[in-house]
Amino acid sequence: MSDNQRYFGKYGGRYIPEVLHPAFEELEKAYEDIKEDRSFWDELDELYKDYIGRPTPLYYAENVSKHFGGAQIYFKMEGNAHTGAHKINNAVGQALLAKKMGKKRIIAETGAGQHGLATAAAAAKMGMECEVFMGEVDIARQHPNVFGMRLFGATVTPVTDGTKTLTDAVNAALKNWTERVEDTHYLLGSALGPHPYPSMVRDFQSVIGKEIKEQLFEKIQRLPDSCIACVGGGSNSIGMFNAFLDESVQLIGVEAGGEGANSKRHAIRMSGQGRLGIVQAYKSFFLQDDNGSLLPTHSISAGLDYAGIGPQLAYLNEQNRVEFTSATDAEVLDAVAFTAKMEGLIPALESSHALAEAYKRAATLSKDHVMVVNISGRGDKDMFITAPFFDGEDWLAFLKNEIIRLEKEV
Repeated sequence: MSDNQRYFGKYGGRYIPEVLHPAFEELEKAYEDIKEDRSFWDELDELYKDYIGRPTPLYYAENVSKHFGGAQIYFKMEGNAHTGAHKINNAVGQALLAKKMGKKRIIAETGAGQHGLATAAAAAKMGMECEVFMGEVDIARQHPNVFGMRLFGATVTPVTDGTKTLTDAVNAALKNWTERVEDTHYLLGSALGPHPYPSMVRDFQSVIGKEIKEQLFEKIQRLPDSCIACVGGGSNSIGMFNAFLDESVQLIGVEAGGEGANSKRHAIRMSGQGRLGIVQAYKSFFLQDDNGSLLPTHSISAGLDYAGIGPQLAYLNEQNRVEFTSATDAEVLDAVAFTAKMEGLIPALESSHALAEAYKRAATLSKDHVMVVNISGRGDKDMFITAPFFDGEDWLAFLKNEIIRLEKEV
């Protein structure tokens, strides 16, 4: 593959230590080979259908649409997939590829825990050893997913460096890979990092957009007018957007606004605060200081709490093909509560960034405007974050009573 094929414009590339060159050459060749291997994709399609539960529904949010009186809003229900989010699409795809490469062990990084959970499940399915690196902060706020990973047989390794969140987990996973490249595949969870990961993850996640296109044609015989997805690293968004890049469909990515753009506690890269740089082996936009060091990030959602963004999304922003905006933590919590009461659905905090933006726009659009929002995950994983906001003292009392009850049983 020529060097320029490893880039999206000036973004992307592969800036890796010498020790990892053989592993990346092996992975790139293996992926190029399976692109033309119909038997691989047939096997993956069966796993998507029977193991993951695809296709996931495209749900018309009738109550929400009527409430705003504008756009007709559809939800792509990725939270209905096995393990509760879109992450399983890529995890199963890469795990199957790793197995065919003869690897015995899988490692991964995770923030919200959904990628770690999906990787642990995929490794168990393939009969492979699994270790997941997760920031100490994220372990504390996403413990239900940590429990699930361990139940699937994975080792969850706390990362105590830096901000102890997703950025540091990526660094730890890359370091570990340099120590065991012969038998280990690094199952990167988002459409970023060194080539071929941005393209490979996008391709495994592109099932989302393909299904939306097919399902919407079946329902109303047309394309959507707009598609909205949250954006951390970018796997759920590029998976949704990829099918529509050559269509006249507005594409909107929503970043983590945290406590506000002026607060220094956010993860807004594409709305004017990110800087071009080379970090974690790829070139893109990152939140950095004047010396090029990554700045701390913040989001109520662990999955969007990341300093960089996938290179293809950076390129699409430059080409004015994807519009980027952000939602604050407060707006996200409002979107969770509103969606739950209106539609009987509890979306993940990550996905609720996209919903917050959809709700801002809905009433301003005509009734013939069709909007699709990617509900990339479900919200049960977030109960230890959301319950203190929504349930207050009752939640605290429940936890205290559980501790007393468990101590008596022990």
